[in-house]
Amino acid sequence: MTAAATGAVFTWLGMVTAISFLETPLKFRAPGVTVRIGLGIGRLVFRALNTAEAILGAVLVVAAVTQPPPPRVIAAGAVAITTLLVQVAVVRPWLTRRSDRVLAGEDLPRSPGHYAYVGLELIKVTALLVTGVLLLAR
Repeated sequence: MTAAATGAVFTWLGMVTAISFLETPLKFRAPGVTVRIGLGIGRLVFRALNTAEAILGAVLVVAAVTQPPPPRVIAAGAVAITTLLVQVAVVRPWLTRRSDRVLAGEDLPRSPGHYAYVGLELIKVTALLVTGVLLLAR
């Protein structure tokens, strides 16, 4: 189970890094991509990412229940999972309401919700990296 947990953590880390810190900012620089198109794409991509993250988080939980790791591994993994839950339950609905308005034609200033989401992504990436390193050190 340690190998499954380690694989899940590093897969999750790679997905978040690639999508949140590469694809998302670059998408808005592509020729012809308007804010509306970028938001539409982003909603689809992040819905899929969050679904994959939930599955990978579930793998971590099952692994921890099946073969309990040291408390520091559980704590780091719990930070990643909790951060994901906050993003999905609190920040994403806020961003969805805003993007609904933009997609309906409103011209709105930059949202502080995006900064909150990015801040949580940084926490999650750090927690995943720590979890993965601790799992490898077992």
